[in-house]
Amino acid sequence: MAGEVPNGASARVAELRQLIEYHNERYHVLDAPEIPDADYDLLVRELKEVEAQYPSLVTPDSPTQTVGAPPLGLFQPVRHRVPMMSLDNAFEEVELRAWAERLRRQLPDLDLGHLDFSSEPKVDGVAMSLTYEHGRFTQAATRGDGVTGEDVTANVATIKSVPKALDPRTGPFPALLEIRGEIYFSLADFDAMNKRQEAAGLKLFVNPRNAAAGALRQKDPAVTATRPLSFWAYQVGEVEGAPKGSHWPAATQSGTLGLLKKAGFPVSADARLVTGIEAVIARCIELARERHALVYEIDGVVTKVDDLALHRQLGATSRAPRWAIAFKFPPEERTSRLLDIEVSIGRTGRATPFGRMEPVFVGGSTVEMATLHNEDQVRLKDVRPGDIVIVRKAGDVIPEIVGPVLSGPGVPKRRRPPWKFPTTCPSCGQPLLRLEGESDTYCTNIDCPMQRVQRIVHYASRSAMDIEGLGEERVFQLVAAGLIVDPADLYALTVPQLSELERFAAISAANLVAGIAASTAQPLSRLLVGLGIRHLGPTGARAVARGLGTLDAIMAATEEELAAVEGIGPVIAASIAEFLALPTNQAVVERLRAAGVTTEEPGAPGGAGASEGAGGGGVTGGPAQTLEGLTVVVTGGVPGFTREEAEEAILARGGKSPGSVSKKTFALVVGDAPGASKLKKAEELGIPMVPAEAFATLLESGSLPE
Repeated sequence: MAGEVPNGASARVAELRQLIEYHNERYHVLDAPEIPDADYDLLVRELKEVEAQYPSLVTPDSPTQTVGAPPLGLFQPVRHRVPMMSLDNAFEEVELRAWAERLRRQLPDLDLGHLDFSSEPKVDGVAMSLTYEHGRFTQAATRGDGVTGEDVTANVATIKSVPKALDPRTGPFPALLEIRGEIYFSLADFDAMNKRQEAAGLKLFVNPRNAAAGALRQKDPAVTATRPLSFWAYQVGEVEGAPKGSHWPAATQSGTLGLLKKAGFPVSADARLVTGIEAVIARCIELARERHALVYEIDGVVTKVDDLALHRQLGATSRAPRWAIAFKFPPEERTSRLLDIEVSIGRTGRATPFGRMEPVFVGGSTVEMATLHNEDQVRLKDVRPGDIVIVRKAGDVIPEIVGPVLSGPGVPKRRRPPWKFPTTCPSCGQPLLRLEGESDTYCTNIDCPMQRVQRIVHYASRSAMDIEGLGEERVFQLVAAGLIVDPADLYALTVPQLSELERFAAISAANLVAGIAASTAQPLSRLLVGLGIRHLGPTGARAVARGLGTLDAIMAATEEELAAVEGIGPVIAASIAEFLALPTNQAVVERLRAAGVTTEEPGAPGGAGASEGAGGGGVTGGPAQTLEGLTVVVTGGVPGFTREEAEEAILARGGKSPGSVSKKTFALVVGDAPGASKLKKAEELGIPMVPAEAFATLLESGSLPE
């Protein structure tokens, strides 16, 4: 029957959403992507296709309807006055034409052959919102999830190309003027910075985009100031209080770029005003051909309808404007000679084969190693040491070996025997085991030196306990010196011990010890991430920590009880239970507890700040459980609360606060600039709406205001 949704489709949508949300967090929040942009784009495209086939599966919180990922909270949150949206993507010429046809269907009078478009290179950088009050720079914020970003004003203020005051000739200025643009490294500056890193014996930066994101997230602006970041502006956002005679905003996108340049902002020298969809396509092809001749790295071309009045008529979907589209360049491929195939061991013991190759420049950087994923992939691709292989670097993130070149110049006439996956771990020599029904192979020796190192590196990482200065090289050094075996050992390190090691000055030793001590204050959700439980990422860790409140409650919970936590399914629940049941892991957990590491989630039932008796016992004197068992959704800005604080206030009172409205929703709190989809859903379901000014009353009483 038409309209029926197969179980397989529902399951695949759930799986795709979980994968996309995980990789959104890795990319937008942690600046540590694990898959190429092209692979991520394929996940999103598949999700869009399934949702288009079965519209009933579309929900307001689907990644196809939202932007980015919520910030981690390392910096002060900033709520954007106008959402910073994403862009829809096109990968082929036919998709550009389809976009143009959608414009014409919406506005039938459009003449696509004579319509003006602004064609701009899509620089691979970090989106930024700059605020100017009466022409003077006052704030910089990252995009975040499109609604809330992070305040990085002090760091952005160190960037020379960001004007601190606008050219008075472009005044009079509005009371508030928001400028949007991109922060990036030019290729020359990036290469020069890496040469300085190499000369100092420091780790090289992998690519310009990740290096720019990392520079902006430095806690000390003085560090950011040492990184040669650049900025260019491409759009005007919010304009408030424009005086009579103000030039702001302009009437067209091309006029906006001209005005921005006159005001003192760098703008792309490669932006072009083109007329007609054929010229749009020609410009995309031209930039794809010339991309390596540019002084910065680009991964596509952004095309915008030039007339801003048409922008208002065309509007936007929940996540992207209809008047713009990003044409993404295809993943780049090059050939190189495969010197050898080796195996690396990760923190979970997973053995991953990778190819070591003659250096090759692909996707904007020089590549010497590329993944082969697993044993099956090596066999299916049939790549062997000595082969000429195709190397793909999609999205400038993770290079991979696609397959061998079996004929042509330079190809060996005789190939070596097929490569065989090793049977023992290259780190500890213990047997490697392939689990039944899985494609991955594991070293099951919990004491494997490489696993040990990677577990500690992960524990100290930004998404986990965020111990500054404890990267892979430092961990290798500490393990080799016999000072640490597992994460709990970190808390016993002393300044005198560290000062005796090479490349450890007294001040760096003191800083590391202080950073380790500071990590004890991280919430339970961060500790769960740091423990490296398989399948449990930051989102799942927050869900289980908020659902159960304390580490004791999690350890005492059955698999069924863990799986019942919203956001935690049977696979993750089984993984948590299995991990915490192992005596070796229990011993590490108890030593972490003894070291003073926090084992509660602030505001969660049973956690710090929760009332006694909620979720298995808590701290006396917390908020009354006025919302126990009730689901309260918040949309828009609530005075006196950030979005996260509003959510925590609901959780602290025993309630639930998911990101979407459903039949189970008790009330929708409506603040400034609410989400249209949440309002519509609440109206359809008859969910009570509570004005933001009554939120405090709702928290206090647990009842709807009269």
